[in-house]
Amino acid sequence: MSLMLARIRAAAPPSAVVAGLIAVTVGVTSSAALIFTAAKAAGADSREISSWMLALSVGMACTGIGLSVRYRAPVVIAWSTPGAALLTTSLSGVPMDRAVGAFLFSALLILASGVTGWFARAMSRIPVPMAAALLAGVLLQFGTGLFTTMHSSFAVAFPMFVAYLLGRRLLPRYAVLLALAAGIVATVFTGGWHAERVRLSVATPVFVTPDFDWKVLISVGVPLFVVTMASQNLPGVAVLRGAGYDVPVSPLMTWTGAANLLLAPFGAYGLNLAAITAAICTSEEAHPDRRKRYVAAVWAGIFYLCVGVLGATVASLLDAMPHALVLGIAGIGLLATVTSSLATALSDTASREAAVVTFLATASGVTLLGIGSAFWGLLAGALTSVILSAGRKRRKPDDPAPDTSSTTRPHRLSTRT
Repeated sequence: MSLMLARIRAAAPPSAVVAGLIAVTVGVTSSAALIFTAAKAAGADSREISSWMLALSVGMACTGIGLSVRYRAPVVIAWSTPGAALLTTSLSGVPMDRAVGAFLFSALLILASGVTGWFARAMSRIPVPMAAALLAGVLLQFGTGLFTTMHSSFAVAFPMFVAYLLGRRLLPRYAVLLALAAGIVATVFTGGWHAERVRLSVATPVFVTPDFDWKVLISVGVPLFVVTMASQNLPGVAVLRGAGYDVPVSPLMTWTGAANLLLAPFGAYGLNLAAITAAICTSEEAHPDRRKRYVAAVWAGIFYLCVGVLGATVASLLDAMPHALVLGIAGIGLLATVTSSLATALSDTASREAAVVTFLATASGVTLLGIGSAFWGLLAGALTSVILSAGRKRRKPDDPAPDTSSTTRPHRLSTRT
């Protein structure tokens, strides 16, 4: 019996299970409505909308669990949130079969990026401080969610914060779990739950035969590919690198592209590396041993399977769940990751200004040409680094040298293909 209990604890440590649950909760609540809107824009009925959720969730679960176990790293796969936002407008008037054709084309481009290795080569040229600044900028909005929630839901957010601090002081491994429990109790007492909105429904797959129209491929498929790579996969790799996981990038692109290609006819419009939810599973709160944090990603995959099978039920549950609870637990779950990201971003004085520019531009949330702030933040940081580095190289020999007492040579992201 004791041996069995030990195996259960090893396979399902409470902190890892909670981290996986929080990651899925944050991921689904933050963007599920966008997916429903995008599907409706293409004329999807209720069965097809459920099929979209089922296909996306199965794809995320299978690739996330498989890659996490294969590389012993918390590889969390997500649907493309900016891709869903793009589809809400670009699919207007586009028949479902042509929309599926665009999904297949985008997935094929992602698969090609993994097979050729070009994305991995591009990522290998990004300095670690800049990647950490990028991650901190991506997480800032969610990280501040806990405190912005206090303005309207103080009775929920403040007890969560206090429970987290007490947990960090007394039971560090279960601090996030204690905060979640405190949040649930607080929302129950304040009457934030709407249980009458929950309804039980099981999703079934609906196959749509694709139709390839070159206008739709260019106007929908190519932008979907670009925003998925620039706004999702790029910060997703930064999360893994920032947490110290040297996972080869090309296989990640290859497998997510292949799964996306297989499931696109059922509504899987875009699968990619997660950033914000992955940061929850790579944090110290997920597991004190960095080598075992991949278990949190495995549990995230298991919960995603549940989301897929009970797609409509999950949607109604999210509608019944207090939004303050989601924002609060997301902010708490990301505190440690934001802290370590900022520390890494500012650790090198030579690249500090470029890292700050990357952080601010990414955190601004600016969107240009349909591409999110993660790409533009990285571009702004790279431009800053190039110009300032050129200025230092042109410094005359008799000019006073800059203070390099605390300067370390900037590292670059090690990217094996």
